[in-house]
Amino acid sequence: MKERILGYRNRIDKLLEKNDKATDWKKVLEEHLVQISFFQHERFVHLIVTVTFALMELIAMGIFLCTENISVLLLCAVIFVLLIPYIVHYYLLENETQKMYTQYDKILENIDLMREDN
Repeated sequence: MKERILGYRNRIDKLLEKNDKATDWKKVLEEHLVQISFFQHERFVHLIVTVTFALMELIAMGIFLCTENISVLLLCAVIFVLLIPYIVHYYLLENETQKMYTQYDKILENIDLMREDN
């Protein structure tokens, strides 16, 4: 997913930098909205997973504090090790989706400029 979102966003950045008059910006906008919706869905799923793992970590820490059982501390460590990559991936999805919103605004500006030229 990381390569897909970064590749797509970079492709749109290059298209916006080029700002070719022959580009069908309405078609680009339609595709961009579809891609944004895909990445928003992915971001939402990862938010649910990340929050679930964070809650599991809190519950496990609470159990450890109550029982002082070393095996529960091991469980805490395992959940924490799994939680870190989820947080990093969610951070990537969130930031890249926000950047795609900025791209959306620039695409709209290009559509407005096309209308003014005609």
